[in-house]
Amino acid sequence: MATTYGTSDFRKGLRVEFDGEPYLVVECEFRKPGKGSAIYTLKVKNLLNGRVLEKTFRSGDSISGADCRDEKMQYIFNDSRDWHFMDPESYEQYAVSKEQLGDLWKYLVEEMMCDVTFYNGNPITVIPPNHVQLEVEYCEPGAKGNTATNVTKPAKVQTGAEIQVPIFIKIGDVLKVDTRTGDYIERVHR
Repeated sequence: MATTYGTSDFRKGLRVEFDGEPYLVVECEFRKPGKGSAIYTLKVKNLLNGRVLEKTFRSGDSISGADCRDEKMQYIFNDSRDWHFMDPESYEQYAVSKEQLGDLWKYLVEEMMCDVTFYNGNPITVIPPNHVQLEVEYCEPGAKGNTATNVTKPAKVQTGAEIQVPIFIKIGDVLKVDTRTGDYIERVHR
């Protein structure tokens, strides 16, 4: 049975369904004009294609909840087209395409645990941990004596992604990276 949300339930993070597709509420704005009923404006992101829409509701309206669930899964490998995840309890495997992942493939390291979002029984998105540790495979050496702050250079990490890092980073360093922004946080000492 599908869940229905009234306007009093509207909040950021809610998963709802419009026209048979799942959306995530990314912003919720409430306005009470001088006369008439309250107006709720929702900014929603399509979980299948990433498009953002704005929807307006009057007080008392309702919307259907999306049939979404999150499962903890282990990333096991990729074949350049699909990234494969395994349920650690049932050993069942699921494939998520590069299009579904977007830029998140840059942060996935084998054996990493992630949250995989399923919609109507099919995997649609992956949420990696907020911070990951990635080893630098290649970067240009920094200029000797260059200690200027905020000077960065590109570094290629083990996943094949390129991340902007401080000038002092060298090949073999392990970096802590924020998966939400793609930003370098710090060098990790082993």
